[in-house]
Amino acid sequence: MYWDILDIHAIAPRTLAVLFADGLRGTVFIDISFCTGVFEVLKEDSIVSQAFIENGVVTWENGLDLAPDTMHKEIKNSPNHCYSLKR
Repeated sequence: MYWDILDIHAIAPRTLAVLFADGLRGTVFIDISFCTGVFEVLKEDSIVSQAFIENGVVTWENGLDLAPDTMHKEIKNSPNHCYSLKR
C-alpha cells in the first residue's frame, strides 16, 4: 500500500523520520503523555529509537506498532509534515 513504511530512523529524542512507499516523508513525535497502557514502555527514549519496520509498519521488539495509514494521513495533512502522538 502507499502508506507502507520503507525507511525509519531516529533523528532526535522521541522523534522518528519516516519514508512511505508513495514518497511522502515526515516525522513522528511520540510525546510522553501518549505513553500509557501498552505504550508505557515508550517512556524510555532509548526504546523509541529502537523502532524498526516489519511488513511496512513501525514496530518495536515487544510487538507494539503504529498504524501506518493514520501516520500517513496525519503527516500528509500537516503543514510541517509532523505527526505528534499525544493524549
